[in-house]
Amino acid sequence: MMFEHVLFFSVYLFAIGLYGLITSRNMVRALMCLELILNSVNINLVTFSDIFDSRQLKGNIFSIFIIAVAAAEASIGLAIVSSIHRNRKSTRINQSNLLNN
Repeated sequence: MMFEHVLFFSVYLFAIGLYGLITSRNMVRALMCLELILNSVNINLVTFSDIFDSRQLKGNIFSIFIIAVAAAEASIGLAIVSSIHRNRKSTRINQSNLLNN
């Protein structure tokens, strides 16, 4: 693929993730949009690493660390969301006022 096509795809994924993160009212959907944003960053890292630094693979290694952080974020985030759902019976962001009690 050409360089511009990959960057356009990454910008498109980032825009969808950012729009979904801003407008979503559901916590699970917000976590999924955050994963889209992290995946678009990974695509950029791998693309720029392939073009500018093809011998040392620094971007590829850094993207593996981002994938590990995203997996930990997803597991901990879903555990928190399931705990909130168990206590509040809702996963809507505007209804979770846990700090007021």
